[in-house]
Amino acid sequence: MSYVEVAGAKVPIRMWAEPAGVEDVAMRQLQNVATLPWIKGLAVMPDVHYGKGATVGSVIAMKDAVCPAAVGVDIGCGMSAVRTSLTANDLPGDLSRLRSRIEQAIPVGRGMHAEPVDADGVYGFGDSASPARLRDFWDRFDLVADAVKFRRERALQQMGTLGSGNHFVEVCLDDEGAVWLMLHSGSRNIGKELADHHIGAAQQLAHNQGLVDRDLAVFLAGTPEMAAYRNDLFWAQEYARYNRAVMMGLLQEVLRGEFRRAKVGFDPVISCHHNYVAEETYDGVELLVTRKGAIRAGAGDLGIIPGSMGTGSYIVRGLGNEKSFNSASHGAGRRMSRNQAKKRFSERDLAEQTRGVECRKDSGVVDEIPAAYKPIEQVIERQTDLVQVVAKLKQVVCVKG
Repeated sequence: MSYVEVAGAKVPIRMWAEPAGVEDVAMRQLQNVATLPWIKGLAVMPDVHYGKGATVGSVIAMKDAVCPAAVGVDIGCGMSAVRTSLTANDLPGDLSRLRSRIEQAIPVGRGMHAEPVDADGVYGFGDSASPARLRDFWDRFDLVADAVKFRRERALQQMGTLGSGNHFVEVCLDDEGAVWLMLHSGSRNIGKELADHHIGAAQQLAHNQGLVDRDLAVFLAGTPEMAAYRNDLFWAQEYARYNRAVMMGLLQEVLRGEFRRAKVGFDPVISCHHNYVAEETYDGVELLVTRKGAIRAGAGDLGIIPGSMGTGSYIVRGLGNEKSFNSASHGAGRRMSRNQAKKRFSERDLAEQTRGVECRKDSGVVDEIPAAYKPIEQVIERQTDLVQVVAKLKQVVCVKG
């Protein structure tokens, strides 16, 4: 489908979601964003829902300004996936051992590695995140905000860890029976602390005092505050990319250990942020494009759009639709809050909705039950002018924090 245009104060709101189906509080947030003096465009993805300041599932293009709350507090959160040489026939009937080995290799929840991961020893770490580049990256930690510098050791030990909430590691099968590895995580606690620090700093600036929502406070180009934010933002986005790269390397090691006879091979890894800022040009104008719960979907770009822990995910290729600022949705999107899900559903409901998936089925993950999310097929159907489907995946193992 194409988008529906809703009038906004400064720019029209282009919606790949049905306006009547968007919660009132999220719709108010979109209207608030459209009032910002620096805004040049606003695109809304089909998985849109309420978030802090700006909705999750929105793409905000501004000239010489950026809103840190419109990035999300998990800076650089995103996905990685890789197709393996294994097939469904290679997998054992009981997948509990494989799930256990993954949980041993990759700390979940608030867990961290006892020592920083030695990237030189991680199979499949990849040239894009080579040990030399990783060392250079950590050398730049001395330039981030003083407020987080005491977190260096924790950030080192959390690199290569999953976290909790909607983050996951999965083993999946595509329609041809090929085994895929997929994971979802971001910049862990260091990214959140940087985000919180800069959101608070932006709210104190004089030019933000008249905004309709203080959470929409922005930094302006050419100011020291913007320079400091950009430095920390891009560092955290890189941390998130490395975090996923380390986990993917560890995950590949698990498969190589469990399937020695199969001599497992791996295709190139697909990786994409969905909470981030990029410098992009549209109609000859240089803009700062913030994607909060959205992936880049430029022509030919490969991306990942996951569903819930029981419904599967999609590998997609971008169509380069500039009306959406070359963007697409980042997932199914929640249709109820975590508290609502906990009140409405039980462990029995979770077990039923994740039938056939080796995963946790206890009260600690009831808030991630598939029914708490929008149907992923409907989300995909609403953006056929943004992406084309390359592969549909269905998880057989799902690890959550």
